[in-house]
Amino acid sequence: MDNINIDDLASQLLQEQLGSAADPTPKPAASQMEFPSFEDAKTHAFAGADKLDFLKDLQLNVYIELGRTKMQIKEILELERGYVIELDKLASEPVDIYVNNKKIAEGEVVVIDKHFGIRITNLIDPAERIKDM
Repeated sequence: MDNINIDDLASQLLQEQLGSAADPTPKPAASQMEFPSFEDAKTHAFAGADKLDFLKDLQLNVYIELGRTKMQIKEILELERGYVIELDKLASEPVDIYVNNKKIAEGEVVVIDKHFGIRITNLIDPAERIKDM
């Protein structure tokens, strides 16, 4: 086994580090990236007449509430075909229309070719919708 001198090893390592630091190969110069300003990006992204086009494909949960009631589990388990559940609304009262658990409108039930539908009779004021959040 060769006898290695610590001083020679340290000197060799120092020379390697200095040699790599003084490497003559040129490094690419860094340049600043050019980005469009926010105003430019906004006008290009929404140049169309309808600025909400990108939202039209979103799916939302819509449900109609005819009324509510409270029942005990025992009563629910006893339900059978033909059983009538009494709700807290009268038949003549408007039904509530919810989108993503927010009431947005009221309407009346209509029948079209043996199918149920809802005719919207009143839209909830947007300020009230925000207040309920």
